Amino acid sequence: MPPLNLGRQQPSSPLNADLAWNTTAARAAGIVLFFDFDGTLAPVDDDPTAVQPAPKVLAAIEALAPVVRRVAIVSARPVEFLRERLGGLTGVDLYGLYGLEHSHSGGETVTEPAALPWMPTMADLAEQARAELPAGTLVEYKRLSVALHWRTVPHLGATAVEWGRSRAEQLGLRVQAGRMVLELKPPVNRDKGMVIDELVRDAEGAWYFGDDVSDIKAFAALRARCAADPHFLGVCVAVANPETGQEVADAADLTIDSPAALGDFLTDAVGRLT
Repeated sequence: MPPLNLGRQQPSSPLNADLAWNTTAARAAGIVLFFDFDGTLAPVDDDPTAVQPAPKVLAAIEALAPVVRRVAIVSARPVEFLRERLGGLTGVDLYGLYGLEHSHSGGETVTEPAALPWMPTMADLAEQARAELPAGTLVEYKRLSVALHWRTVPHLGATAVEWGRSRAEQLGLRVQAGRMVLELKPPVNRDKGMVIDELVRDAEGAWYFGDDVSDIKAFAALRARCAADPHFLGVCVAVANPETGQEVADAADLTIDSPAALGDFLTDAVGRLT
């Protein structure tokens, strides 16, 4: 497990969650808290449109937002989906579709200009997927991406992956693998790691909470910031799951058992930071 930067500690110092929170409290105004949504703030559901944040999560984030420099949700979901599920939280920035769109503190949604020309392609692709993939495959159209889910039909996973990768090659799209899902995206150079890299350049530290392979790029961005500045506090937290959990946990400093357990963890953090 890579070492954790904790203020002036030596790089070889082991992770200590209590010390990490104490260090966070001492410089809270310079700390950014990053969260993935699905599988992190909310349990994964067979129906991706039905997911809701775990109990205690929203209350804890609302209490933490005014204490730290910034709270940001960085997700594969569209901004509008996040806005609806987070119940109008104030002071929270939303980065949707891996950073292809964003909204700061409840403001308007801004889309990456380079992705806009791909909207017709993604709409057509969603229609093709619904027409050509076997029944049971769930096609999630997100305006700027299309996700192919096979959670309820795991035996169709290989078919969905083969179809998706073939279409991506034909159309010049990028693919992102996830928890029983393959997502097709425009060939725009934007991912979670890039979002984190930009937002921590003038921060004193950051925590990132994630559960899927796309979150490993976010962990790597924090690692790079730690390597560049030994005084930067970087904490990578994995939320356990049976599908990608071990791979993500191996890349993290700390593992939490579930979104529900994260709610408890953040509630405890409120007491430490406020």
